[in-house]
Amino acid sequence: MKIYNHFSEFKKLNNAVATIGTFDGVHFGHQKIIKRLCELAKSTGGESVILTFFPHPRLIIDPENQDLKMINTINEKAKILGSLGVDHLIITPFTRDFSNLTPAEYIQNILVDTIGIKHLIVGYDHRFGKDRKGGLQDLEAFSKNFNYKIEQIPEQDINDVAVSSTKIRTALLDGDVALAANYLGYNFSIYGRVIKGDKIGRTIGFPTANIFVEETYKLIPSDGIYAVTVELNNQVFKGMAYIGQRPTINGMTRNIEVNIFDFNQEIYGQDIKMTFLEFLRHDVKFTGLEALKVQLQKDKEATLEYFRKSS
Repeated sequence: MKIYNHFSEFKKLNNAVATIGTFDGVHFGHQKIIKRLCELAKSTGGESVILTFFPHPRLIIDPENQDLKMINTINEKAKILGSLGVDHLIITPFTRDFSNLTPAEYIQNILVDTIGIKHLIVGYDHRFGKDRKGGLQDLEAFSKNFNYKIEQIPEQDINDVAVSSTKIRTALLDGDVALAANYLGYNFSIYGRVIKGDKIGRTIGFPTANIFVEETYKLIPSDGIYAVTVELNNQVFKGMAYIGQRPTINGMTRNIEVNIFDFNQEIYGQDIKMTFLEFLRHDVKFTGLEALKVQLQKDKEATLEYFRKSS
């Protein structure tokens, strides 16, 4: 899959089969749409194109509201879309100027003159252009002039996508990573860099790698302990992760840490992928480090038992 970070990088296609959306999570509902996109491109001798936006339009249109968290970072999304067989991914910067295009300008300048659409797959409620005034009727009205066809995604499928996205976010914020995986069709992950911590974990026999996630818009699951896998240097390790403010030592900041089993390498500064498999327990405050150590041993046993059962 070819990735373009601006329209200026994209060379107009002769037969573009396109769809448009944020596709956050690229979950089962999205995958159904993308499968249809790739099928249509193949059957018509065209090339599949996904037009998505970064940052999320809501963060530009409503800058005062920064509460929106995304299931995927833009790089995670690109990796998943590439694995689904999409030919081209255009990640266009969503700006005020872009949002002010009239529906007619959007259709002619972007879809026709820049992308070269011959087939467009959109939902019944797709909105675009200044003040979101453009819709399916506009696309149909211009289709005759610009010689492209429209395929409408059924209302039920669009509703399923919206409901699934909401359920995934809710499940993750509740710590229910197993339920989120059922909707996503894959296990939720975070990518981050290993940074130095205060090394308290190693004093009680549970050294942890502290993970810094650069993208502040990335959704982080609920505080607690999780069974996870860690991918590092093309190797996969088992472990247990902690998310929380470390109340036992009166911590003030929210940390993401992972105790990697059977591992003793120095990995500061390295990038890792951590995949969430099972929620084990909520974060609680213990009477001291010794009580925490006892609980962490129980957590490790519970994690190992999870891996035994799932193997």
